[in-house]
Amino acid sequence: MNERARGLTPAAAERLLVDPGPYLSCDDCFEQVDARVEALLSGASEPLTPEFRGHLVGCAACLDEAWSLAELAAQDAGVDRASVRARFEQALEPDRRPLA
Repeated sequence: MNERARGLTPAAAERLLVDPGPYLSCDDCFEQVDARVEALLSGASEPLTPEFRGHLVGCAACLDEAWSLAELAAQDAGVDRASVRARFEQALEPDRRPLA
C-alpha cells in the first residue's frame, strides 16, 4: 500500500464531477497535444478545446502527458514553471477567465 498522502484540492475534486463530453479518444488527444500546448504557451484566449479539456479532466495519463510536454516546452520558451502551471490549471477550468 502506498503511504504517501495526497491532498485533493477543491478544484481537483470539482473536475472529477465534470461531464467529460464531448468525447475525445486518447489517440485523438495525443494528436492534438502539441498544438494545444503551443496555444497555452502563446497565451491564446482559448488554448484548450472543450473536447481536449474534457478528455484531460477524465484521463490522468493524458493529463500527465500534456503537463509534462507543457513543462518541457515552457522551459525551452523561457516561461517559468509557476506561470505555465497557472495557465494550465486555469485552462482546465470550465468557467475560466484569461490571465491578465
